[in-house]
Amino acid sequence: MNPLPHFIGSSESAQALRGLVATMANSNATVMITGESGTGKELLARLLHDQSNRCGANFVPINCAAIPKDLLESELFGHRKGAFTGAVADRIGRFELAHGGTIFLDEIGDMSLDMQVKLLRVLQERTVDPIGGTRQVQVDVRVIAATHRDLETEISAGRFREDLYYRLNVLPMVTPPLRERPADVAELLVFFAQKFVNFGQPPIRFKPDFMLALQKYPWPGNVRELSNLVDRFSTLYAGQELDLRAIPPTLLPKGLISAQAELQAKAPLLAKLEMTPPPEVLAEMQDQPEPEDNEIESIIMLAQGMPHLPPEGMSLKERMAQIERSIIEQALDRNSGNVSRTAKLLNLQRTTLIEKINKYELRSA
Repeated sequence: MNPLPHFIGSSESAQALRGLVATMANSNATVMITGESGTGKELLARLLHDQSNRCGANFVPINCAAIPKDLLESELFGHRKGAFTGAVADRIGRFELAHGGTIFLDEIGDMSLDMQVKLLRVLQERTVDPIGGTRQVQVDVRVIAATHRDLETEISAGRFREDLYYRLNVLPMVTPPLRERPADVAELLVFFAQKFVNFGQPPIRFKPDFMLALQKYPWPGNVRELSNLVDRFSTLYAGQELDLRAIPPTLLPKGLISAQAELQAKAPLLAKLEMTPPPEVLAEMQDQPEPEDNEIESIIMLAQGMPHLPPEGMSLKERMAQIERSIIEQALDRNSGNVSRTAKLLNLQRTTLIEKINKYELRSA
């Protein structure tokens, strides 16, 4: 069994979770996965499905918190044409789509109480009632649920049904936060550096002081945060060995900025890492004739993202805008135009990134 990327490592918790997957995969019993956001709950559910004898059928995920409660019943159980305004055709629900396979109910702790009653009946009877339908539909599905909430606390507060909890919590699994397994950080960094290799360069590497700081960092966003950070550095500093002192603070999580300041105080470093030249700059350089000796300095500085200052001067504001536009364009291209992932890569607020996309007319990109 190939290790789940989020649980690569030799820590006791990572090894124990991999062992649980091997043990639980072929069971038809319902699984409840609990853990903080970013710890890989959906990836764990997919691995359980892929290692099971149901792997030939569908794995159907649904985020119960992302769908309005008025629409969740239709999404889960389906509806028939004319059942309500806007139901212009029959719709197959997620349970039917998962017949013979696995349905993953993410953020089950956010499901409304009236939907919890209906879900409980489906789990008991193994049938669904499409809205507006006249007959029940038999379903053969394995149910895997997940939540970042403490469901026992939710039960005490009257927000989650106790009977549904016990129906779901047959095989419990817990995804540990990354801060509880710092020994795995180095292996995860190597894995994601190889995954995000860019521009035909070797994977990025981390100097010992940087690696130590990353192992001490608490990772509030867990493995998802680590993956995003490596993706960001692989894009901006492809093929380089990274020194924490040389990274602009705007590219670091807040928790690492203090570690950077301490390291800088002990051993100041003035030089910055070279950002990977934008593709259009590389293409422009390749199309140019062999440079004269007095052009060498200008091209070297251009490749480093530092344009040579011509005798007549230049507009610093316009040049900075060009650099910003180029980096945003690279990041959008890297993420296939996905704004949310691009914002994480560039450590920007999503709304700020959208403003810059509109400013530079990058929508078509």
